[in-house]
Amino acid sequence: MILFKGRGLIAFQGLSGCIPTLRIRAGFGMKTFIHRLFSLPFIQLSGANVWMLLGIVSWTVPLGNFVWLGKPYIQNGKIFLVTTSASYLIVFGGLLIQAVLIRRIISHYPGIEQTPKRIALELGVFVLMNTVVTVLIFWGVYKQVGVYERMATFAPTFSTYVTIGCISITASFLTVGLYESYYTFQKWKEKTLMAEAYKREALVNQLEILKNQVNPHFLFNSLNVLSMLITEEPRQAEQFVEQLARVYRYLLQTNDQDLTYLSQELDFIEAYYHLLRTRYQQGVELSIEVAASYREWLLPPLTLQLLVENAVKHNRIQPHQPLRITIDVTAEGWLRVGNNLQRKTTRVVSHQVGLANIASKYRLLAQPEPIISDTDGHFVVTMPLLAPAVI
Repeated sequence: MILFKGRGLIAFQGLSGCIPTLRIRAGFGMKTFIHRLFSLPFIQLSGANVWMLLGIVSWTVPLGNFVWLGKPYIQNGKIFLVTTSASYLIVFGGLLIQAVLIRRIISHYPGIEQTPKRIALELGVFVLMNTVVTVLIFWGVYKQVGVYERMATFAPTFSTYVTIGCISITASFLTVGLYESYYTFQKWKEKTLMAEAYKREALVNQLEILKNQVNPHFLFNSLNVLSMLITEEPRQAEQFVEQLARVYRYLLQTNDQDLTYLSQELDFIEAYYHLLRTRYQQGVELSIEVAASYREWLLPPLTLQLLVENAVKHNRIQPHQPLRITIDVTAEGWLRVGNNLQRKTTRVVSHQVGLANIASKYRLLAQPEPIISDTDGHFVVTMPLLAPAVI
């Protein structure tokens, strides 16, 4: 069936069969097709945004046509069919271009604090695209296909132009308002969920710290060593008790702290090392090489204890082949804790709680996570130190 002839031509052969052919043969309908189209990598609009845009277009297109063409738009079936089909097709193409531009704006200004700049740019895009599409439809396509020749009279007034402009601007503001409201809500929900996840993670970390404070295995071994020393080396037993008290005092004091000075951590690890040295004798060695300028920098409490404990747990300790633990600072100002690898022959049950604990603390502090390397017979954990101005 051919509708119009003249300077332009639109052919709609077998119009009654057009709508069914719009369904994609792969087995999904127009709704799925539109959703997948707007979800392409270079567009990537969510389903809610897609249907929000289409919902606004669904009434602005026929309203604009009615204002521009007048009563012939609804009285003449051929004019209605051609103009509605052509305008929807062009507007849909404009939406695809518009979605790409909006996606680029969001990628450059994603933050909530950047909302004013993002809104201004989005509004500019919507107004520009609406203007281009309107001019293309009314002064391009309709003129070329002979729509105006089918009308007895066509004389748009100044009021017509103003009304069309108002519809375009209203649609732009409405689209930006709805879109930004949805985007802000999604960002708020994302931050809320992240905050809840961090809270849960913080609770888990606090629980793990409490477990370390009254670690039955550590306390049992310490009391066994103390019992042996009381009988054989009373003076050494006294020193052992003093260092054990320092260890547990520090554990209790740092329970509620997010950060502590590196100097305090080093003092604590020396007391902890005294306990290990008493137990393992020549089987364990500790070397600390940290410049005075870094000792007032900050890190999460008990970090060194967890790493030293991890080294002792997973490696053989023998007088003729000691476990050597080193603590120093890299040229970039990161703290580095390493040890030579001499893994135990028997499998040690490990859930990597210590390393996960440290990584979680750095995440909660919004800091880079520790870097773990296991090469050339050495296990090394490198982590950032925080400037004293943090607290």
